[in-house]
Amino acid sequence: MRAKVIDNARELGLDLNVRKLPGATARPADAAAVVGCGESRIATCAVYVADGDPVVCISSGDCAVDADLLADVLDVAELRRASPAEVRAATGFPVDGVPPFGHGLPVIVDEPLLAHASVWTAGGDGYTVVEIEPRRLVTCTEATVAVVTAVPA
Repeated sequence: MRAKVIDNARELGLDLNVRKLPGATARPADAAAVVGCGESRIATCAVYVADGDPVVCISSGDCAVDADLLADVLDVAELRRASPAEVRAATGFPVDGVPPFGHGLPVIVDEPLLAHASVWTAGGDGYTVVEIEPRRLVTCTEATVAVVTAVPA
């Protein structure tokens, strides 16, 4: 899976810093500790089903996506997190490895991520992370940028 992500990045003209982790990192705090950054620089890629269609929402690891805000941005009546099987079917990746590109789905990027020069995100599996410039990510994925998270506690 990691090779697929790297190939997709090259096709988009992205130069990634790829890091293989010693173990799976289920929580953003764990990934942040391993790569040596703050949790706000861990970009989580979650798949949602919006009026029946999958979308990817990329947000900071220290914030929670507000379903009402995301539904408003997408202008949908029904929104829910995709099941692991739906994530795999829609993206070709497991839940803990969904990258921000290479799946062909609409992408929403939480605006606060743009405050960082770079962020770390999943690289196709639960053991790989890639560093990317969030503004470049928005351009390459033709993402919609909006505030979709609650303020960190």
